[in-house]
Amino acid sequence: MFPDLPSNLAALGFGYLLGSIPFGLVLTKVFGEVDPRTIGSQNIGATNVLRTGNKKLAAATLLFDALKGTLAVLVAAQFGAYYAILAGLGAFLGHLYPVWLRFKGGKGVATFLGVALGLVWPAALVFAIVWLGVAYTTRYSSAAALAAAVATPAAMFAMGRGDAGELFVALAVILWLKHRANIERLMAGTEGKIGNSA
Repeated sequence: MFPDLPSNLAALGFGYLLGSIPFGLVLTKVFGEVDPRTIGSQNIGATNVLRTGNKKLAAATLLFDALKGTLAVLVAAQFGAYYAILAGLGAFLGHLYPVWLRFKGGKGVATFLGVALGLVWPAALVFAIVWLGVAYTTRYSSAAALAAAVATPAAMFAMGRGDAGELFVALAVILWLKHRANIERLMAGTEGKIGNSA
């Protein structure tokens, strides 16, 4: 029997509030870097923070954007696995659509990974391996993220975690939709490669 509606909303809301913390914007402001919303893809994720030229801030953004998803899952998991899944969904949506930034957030790759780490850590390892492999061979960060997003729910199903796998099918679809422009550029051969400033 599913938990009651108020508890569901509490788990989802908790995850959303954690996920909506815009670390890319917070860190660039604290350290006096360019607002990532004014450069590159104009989103607040680690890839765009890297375009400021500050690799350490980009790495910190990646870390914190991932860990907020992991934290949301691990805290909610203390009350049950179902709550953990809802909190993970909330964290991912919070990163994509933060209320503090008029619902204009990042593309969700780091938080996707962080939620996977909290729910099924071996699947997060699969994500990392696929991402690194595709990124190394193509030098396209977006292609690596898209491939890893597909591999993650497949790995979860293979590991017997269909509950998490179902969630990650939905998250992968959303992530792909958020990368529509990247997919168009990949098909046109105009997508920027890793290491390029544009």
